[in-house]
Amino acid sequence: MPAAPRSEAMLSALRLVAPGRPLREGLDRIVQAKMGALVVVGDGPEVLALCSGGFLLDAEFTPQRLSELAKMDGAMILSADCTRIARANVQLVPNPDIPTVETGTRHRTAERVGKQIDAPVITISEELALVAVHRRGLKRTLEPVVRVLSRADQALQILERYKARLDAVSGSLSALEVEDLVTVRDVSTALQRVEMVRRIAEEIEEYVIELGADGRLILLQLEELMGGVEDDRRLFAKDYYAEAADYELHDVMNALADLDTETLLDLREVAGVLGLPHDAGLDTAVQPHGYRLLHKIPRLPELVADHVVERFTHLQKIMRAGVPDLVEVEGVGEARARAIKDGLARLAETSILERYV
Repeated sequence: MPAAPRSEAMLSALRLVAPGRPLREGLDRIVQAKMGALVVVGDGPEVLALCSGGFLLDAEFTPQRLSELAKMDGAMILSADCTRIARANVQLVPNPDIPTVETGTRHRTAERVGKQIDAPVITISEELALVAVHRRGLKRTLEPVVRVLSRADQALQILERYKARLDAVSGSLSALEVEDLVTVRDVSTALQRVEMVRRIAEEIEEYVIELGADGRLILLQLEELMGGVEDDRRLFAKDYYAEAADYELHDVMNALADLDTETLLDLREVAGVLGLPHDAGLDTAVQPHGYRLLHKIPRLPELVADHVVERFTHLQKIMRAGVPDLVEVEGVGEARARAIKDGLARLAETSILERYV
């Protein structure tokens, strides 16, 4: 099954209604009062074109005012930054030809408005006491904070296991690179693992957004686990992808992100994203350029590492190069050349020890 699409528009809408935000407090008050509501966040011309009747307020937003205005049947129109209540008791008149799967009048209107204009539309069901956000044809029902926290905790535990496995695969790949024994299978496995970790982290980021002020500790744990992962993902691809005039590194990253979950599990498909030879099997030997190991050397700028790779092409040549050879590279003086030699030697020794001890 393909992964659920990530909508930045919906995420920005969820930020507005996250716990700790004034709008969320107003919505909670309406739910507690057992009332229904229809709220549009945005008072631009495209919103006003759908409005009929109601009252022009242009009053400062407060949660109390929102809950009081919900006693009227019509929709409430807020400014885009949720600092003012522009109108109240408004009848929204979207295009009736827009398809909708909702049943109640309020919810059908909300879905159509959310599809017709680019603005968050929020509904509160009076009977079910549920808050839903519509935007660009997508719908997200807000869940209790306790339930979202539970899901985020479970996702963090899964992320920890996958991150541990990624670290093991990454260490193994480093040792194989030093020994010049890397195969397409090794590279594809590493890139597959780092992409899985990224996707789990992306899901947790959505939980953090939905939790708002209640998601601070989740965010701290996520940032700690994900330190350096995005760099590794990019450098895995940079080390091995087959360069072409019309297929650059950002194209590789986008193609990898676009793989659905089932396809990502196929190592041949991952190898195909990199343009690696795999027709003869996944055990075909390949050579890294050396970007990732050079990135591990302290205080070595990535631009200088790029110059080193441009000069020597592959990791094995870089490791065999002497200090005089490295000094000839742009941006590498004698001190930095010795740091590169010593750094690669230490990385080689550490990687091999971790692999075989």
